[in-house]
Amino acid sequence: MIGQGRILTFILAIGISLTWSSALSQNMDIYLVIGQSNMAGRAAIPENLSQPLEGIFLFTGDMSDLWVPASNPLNIHSSIRKEASMQRLGPAYAFAVKTKENHPDKLLGLVVNARGGSTINEWLPGSHFFNEIIGRAKQARLFGSIAGVIWHQGESDVNRTDEYMGDLKQLIEGLRKELDLPQLPFVAGQLSADTEERRAFNQMLLALPEQVPYTQVALSHETETFDGTHFDTASQLTMGERYAESMDILIYK
Repeated sequence: MIGQGRILTFILAIGISLTWSSALSQNMDIYLVIGQSNMAGRAAIPENLSQPLEGIFLFTGDMSDLWVPASNPLNIHSSIRKEASMQRLGPAYAFAVKTKENHPDKLLGLVVNARGGSTINEWLPGSHFFNEIIGRAKQARLFGSIAGVIWHQGESDVNRTDEYMGDLKQLIEGLRKELDLPQLPFVAGQLSADTEERRAFNQMLLALPEQVPYTQVALSHETETFDGTHFDTASQLTMGERYAESMDILIYK
């Protein structure tokens, strides 16, 4: 009887969660947020950016509570993240805020699944990280539709400019195929431009919209890092707004 009671409680909890989530997300636009440490977020979170966001929800992957009001750090529910204490402010926060400002009638959902230090090869179709985001996306879209992807990665591949574009094409094509969304909008972000290697990487990345349809690049000019690699708080907010502007071009213009 005890076992049956626990099973019944679990089933009821799932039912309540799904009902609640469905009520919130009838028109939810869901964005996938993937990449390495700058997307996971390493910048300080000011107190005024720590409150839950209205009309913006974060996917948890927890069947008892699949969606919660989005609040920093947004990568905290990632299934592939590093230690919880490392998750701080990334660009997804300002991306969501700006997108909500531009489209206040929309309910937004974020599936944030980034991993610091990851290479693009670890994200290619068939990899663990790729399978994780596809699985989460399919689970999340039961409550809305996948509207787009924002991607920030490259610090681990800054010396692979000759091969990187081909790998990025594979990733985008794989996401679109697995989700059956051949025109899925995809925005890639530039790295900080504080070294010659990163500037060369950023220049290479600018060719993405010419080579892959329905893509844009969020530019990183006039941004700064606090440690030589990771965007500081102000720069993360800037990058997030640029992601939103680029996504808006793909979806609405």
